[in-house]
Amino acid sequence: MKWPTWQQAAIAAVVSGVTAMVLAHRRRTTGRTTPDFGEALATEFALISALYSIWRIARKLPLAQDVGAIQRARTIVDVQEAMYLPSELSFQQFILDNDWLGWPATLYYALLHVPMLIGFLVWLFIWHRDQYPHWRNGLVFLTGTCLVIRFWRVAPPRFLTDLGYKDLSEIFGPSIYGPVGTGVSDQFAAMPSIHVGWAAVVSFGVVSVSESRWRWLALLHLIITMIVVSATGNHWWLDGIVAIMLLGVGLALDTAFRRRGKPTNTGSRAAEFDQVSTASGVSSNS
Repeated sequence: MKWPTWQQAAIAAVVSGVTAMVLAHRRRTTGRTTPDFGEALATEFALISALYSIWRIARKLPLAQDVGAIQRARTIVDVQEAMYLPSELSFQQFILDNDWLGWPATLYYALLHVPMLIGFLVWLFIWHRDQYPHWRNGLVFLTGTCLVIRFWRVAPPRFLTDLGYKDLSEIFGPSIYGPVGTGVSDQFAAMPSIHVGWAAVVSFGVVSVSESRWRWLALLHLIITMIVVSATGNHWWLDGIVAIMLLGVGLALDTAFRRRGKPTNTGSRAAEFDQVSTASGVSSNS
């Protein structure tokens, strides 16, 4: 699977950023205060492209060491057992016993998480523009923190073959991974799960924003993703749980900053108080 390089993303960010500035200048010269669709789209595309470029660059930084990744994975197994979480191995064995599920599961893992996220952002930007910044900021916080945490190396279940785990992508295909150190994704960056985090953005975002009675079906994307990432041997349950918690923190911080940034009504309240005082004074003097 070919993904854009960081250079291509950086070029796209620059071109989109320049386009946004030109459109903003034209808007100001005409006296308009609100950005039109083209300017807003160029601005958002520049931001997303720049963040993607940074993500690809960070992956190449020699800050992470693979040493200890397997042992940390074993620690997660112990923690999950202490928490009485279901074993990923049971889901994987179920798919192996029902092998007709193998190819759809690996396909879902490999191909759907990015298109679903892009589709959600496009839908949100076009039809619910007022809600777009909130969920975009939550997404940025989630992805950024995952990018930092990834330097604390954790192996996914498929590397613990002594416990019985297998890489279902190698059995059923398709696989987005090659040998360790190749491919677009980091194989020792299981914690937290970007797959689950992005699925949570889509599912919770649709439920929160949409008014359709069918919106609750969007939760199936998150549920299926959590099952698929564990059953295919690509993530631990805790990887997904931590990702969902990070999204919650990001959304809460965005809400808090927005409330803090709202102008207060002190002036209007003072004016109302003066009017009440004046009226009271008039009444007492009459």
